[in-house]
Amino acid sequence: MVRKIKKVFKGKPMIEGAGVRIKRGFGYDQVPQFDPFLMFDDFRNDDPEHYLPGFPWHPHRGIETITYMLEGYAEHGDSMGNKGVIKAGDVQWMTAGSGVIHQEMPKGDDKGRMGGFQLWANLSAKKKMMDPRYRDVKKNIIPQVKRKDGTLIKIIAGKVDGVEGPVKDIVIDPEYLDISVLANITFSHKVNPDHTVFAYVFEGEGYFDKGKDSFDYEVEGKNYFDFKRECLIDSASVVLYGQGDEIQVTTKERPVRFLLISGKPLKEPVAWYGPIVMNTKEEIRKAFEEYNNNTFIKSKNLTKVS
Repeated sequence: MVRKIKKVFKGKPMIEGAGVRIKRGFGYDQVPQFDPFLMFDDFRNDDPEHYLPGFPWHPHRGIETITYMLEGYAEHGDSMGNKGVIKAGDVQWMTAGSGVIHQEMPKGDDKGRMGGFQLWANLSAKKKMMDPRYRDVKKNIIPQVKRKDGTLIKIIAGKVDGVEGPVKDIVIDPEYLDISVLANITFSHKVNPDHTVFAYVFEGEGYFDKGKDSFDYEVEGKNYFDFKRECLIDSASVVLYGQGDEIQVTTKERPVRFLLISGKPLKEPVAWYGPIVMNTKEEIRKAFEEYNNNTFIKSKNLTKVS
């Protein structure tokens, strides 16, 4: 069964870190609609004043942060002394687990452009306090599948047409794809019927619902009495899908590029305060007490997974 759109969210301008301008696709207010996912940010920008302040030292516990760079690069470091650079086309999949204190400082390319996406994924209660680890996934090891109709699929996690992405052994069994569909094409892809599935459109436009009926779903912030509303989904839009085992995207005169992301719901209580996400308020309180008395870090090593 082809999935129908459940709801469409438009990215909202926000300021995060030390003054970085972003668009938030979804976050705190949408819990638990996107379970196991917590937050999605689009931080593309071509004004250095709006991104160079970066995200200075801050803690995380109980989650995974997934950063995918499209332009420019980001320098990162943590309190255990690890340092690195996420360049255009690279991905960093960091499991904060029991606790990490780190910073991410974005830089522009030679034209001043910088951009990418950050996704937060929740960890189950059993994994909240696991040892931290991270995967630096370089552009050259992310496989691509090109179909006969010209559709290009970059596979960060999951499997497409028998080709598997490099990110494996993740708690929520995710799929993370970067998909480019040419004009006047219908793209279909099988998904796990038990997983939460969403798409983020960041270039062009397309129909993300087979029925092409704008009365089938709600668009957050839109006028309900706009009877002429076109159901083409355009840039900076999050498409949250309902139930089914397949998604279908159709383009008209313009191509579309989007992320397709899915994961296994945890169906657990969420206690969230700032950069810490646990299951209870007591666990949140304990995390901040430990941060204040310098006992937050439980593991002395942030394991790098090849």
